[in-house]
Amino acid sequence: MDATSDTTAVGTAAAVALADTRTDPPEAGPAGAAGGPSAAVPPAPADPPVAPRAPAAFTAPAPGGPPEAPAGPGADPVVPGQAGPRGAGRPAGPAQRYPRPAVTELRLSAFGPHRSAVFPLGPLTLFAGPSGSGKSQALEAYEALAGLASGVMLEEAFPDACARIPDRAVPDAQRRRGFRLGVTVDGPAGPVRLDLAVQAEPALRIVGERLSQDGKILLATALRDPGRRSVQAAWLTGGTIGVTRAPLPDDRLGTALLPLRVAGSTAGQRQVLAAAEQVVVALRAVFPCDPRPDRMRGAVPPGEGRLLGDCANLADVLRRTRSECGTRHALLAEAARTGCAGPVAGLDVRAAAGGGPVAAVLDRGPDRPATGLGRLGAGELRFLALALVLLTGPGVLAVDPAAELLSARQALTVLADDFDRGLDRRQSAELLRLALLSCGRGHIRLVAAVGETTAAAARDLAGVAMVDLGT
Repeated sequence: MDATSDTTAVGTAAAVALADTRTDPPEAGPAGAAGGPSAAVPPAPADPPVAPRAPAAFTAPAPGGPPEAPAGPGADPVVPGQAGPRGAGRPAGPAQRYPRPAVTELRLSAFGPHRSAVFPLGPLTLFAGPSGSGKSQALEAYEALAGLASGVMLEEAFPDACARIPDRAVPDAQRRRGFRLGVTVDGPAGPVRLDLAVQAEPALRIVGERLSQDGKILLATALRDPGRRSVQAAWLTGGTIGVTRAPLPDDRLGTALLPLRVAGSTAGQRQVLAAAEQVVVALRAVFPCDPRPDRMRGAVPPGEGRLLGDCANLADVLRRTRSECGTRHALLAEAARTGCAGPVAGLDVRAAAGGGPVAAVLDRGPDRPATGLGRLGAGELRFLALALVLLTGPGVLAVDPAAELLSARQALTVLADDFDRGLDRRQSAELLRLALLSCGRGHIRLVAAVGETTAAAARDLAGVAMVDLGT
């Protein structure tokens, strides 16, 4: 179906019941009065997260503009040509430009244990808190958004979507429940907000998406016909057209599809493109990392030398860094002297004759036999893998950032749940040192969940943004 255009904002946002999420202030307007459903995914609150209220059925609508009439499933999303709903953006702070697109805020409006949660993200951000406080779910939300920006389908991004429904959520009359999340991405185009409403029950689908900047809504989608697997989208066009409307699939991120739909021939279209591309670039440049020592011990076939998320091909990557990245390889060997037991003279790689499998070893120095990685402890292997991740970059890690943008203008974000699992204090301290060194240069960002021992040591370090949950 071809896109259609209109010179005025159309209809109102379709309301879709998702979950008990009434922890945000109500929107103004007929459908946003106190006690009534809001006509847009509420913006992230500026205040700290608040405690959830008593369970109650709540209509969490698709993103859009201020309501003009009661919302309904046959309505269209609203994209005002001038401004978004009141309170849609935070007050402007001191001018600050990010030379590389980066996610600077994660919002979990209603996601698992999180309600109205706003997490500022810096170059090095550590989540801490007791078991069950939501550290892992925060990282999973970030990873899911990264997957959607890379083009994966909704069911792949949220394989266990029902587990993300807020605790004690009450379904509506149609038995529908879901969750809401979003991010702010800063960069050359300025801060851009992406908010997403996902229905998890009875069928998994995106029911609302909003891309906005400086209070102006650039893209809004809403569920128009629950019987069809599509949402009605409207994006800012500007000029004499004003707003363009077209259906988009309900299992893909609309923001990631905009560069294929928008020509960029008007100032409004160029603003939409710049905002969408900035969000997509920042979210695509994510490397989820969970080293698995049980997969790192044996020899591996030589390949392209790009480190996998489980670091199973660590030996092959060390082979590549030794020959191509001498400085970084030397830094890794220096880190191994701190994180591995016994004397360490360097890191070496041995290959069978004829180009067979390669195995990594620790060089113990003159007159000492080398130690194969297979003989190292699990903590030592995790330490080496994480140190390698922090000391390298997109060219070595198995991640595909935006090819149309120079690597010097991109920042890679490493996501690491249980970052310090199996590590002792000395190893954790060395990884924090490496993280501060690498993140301070701007090309690497780290978002990790850590235990209390590492968190206690990091709280006193300048350059570390701590997110304490469960307090």
